[in-house]
Amino acid sequence: MAKIQIITIVANILFILYISRLIIKGKLREEYAIVWVICTVVLMLFAFWRNGLEVMARLTGVYEAPNLVFTGFIFAILIYLLHLSVVASKLYNDNKKLGQEIALLKEEFSKHLAKKE
Repeated sequence: MAKIQIITIVANILFILYISRLIIKGKLREEYAIVWVICTVVLMLFAFWRNGLEVMARLTGVYEAPNLVFTGFIFAILIYLLHLSVVASKLYNDNKKLGQEIALLKEEFSKHLAKKE
């Protein structure tokens, strides 16, 4: 086994342990951790299967195997950014709605206090 394979495997194991720690402490939700675990498993697979990247490149018609890695991860990052944009938009709309509801409740409370005086 080559030195780079050992380094990659150790780094992947440490990364999965770190992700697990973040989940346990409540700093990372499980739905977001899945993406990180899948990426780490893919990297781990190619760390054990040295010719795997070449095989995948030939199957997909990519000329150079490293280009397949960059293309795959760029595509995955774009999908993940789109997902985060959707989540951020939903949170923005929810916060806006909550702010409007709080404003209505404050107004109703003020009217209620004015009637008592």
